[in-house]
Amino acid sequence: MARLRIILAVTALALAGCGYDGHYRYECQDPANWDAEDCNPPICEVDGACTETLLGFDPRDTSETTVETVPTEETVAP
Repeated sequence: MARLRIILAVTALALAGCGYDGHYRYECQDPANWDAEDCNPPICEVDGACTETLLGFDPRDTSETTVETVPTEETVAP
């Protein structure tokens, strides 16, 4: 039982050092670097570090996309 407590205490202390430090994992995720030459094609395509690739969308795309919703019986008021 004492061994388990020691293991739990060491694990808790080790995990206490893990945390968000406010930095981006990749430079091209940082909005300040979105216009940098290294974060735009064709340079970024070599290592897959393009902003669009890392985020999954183009953050500079200002076109609005709309999705038409069709009301169902559950959402229509009687």
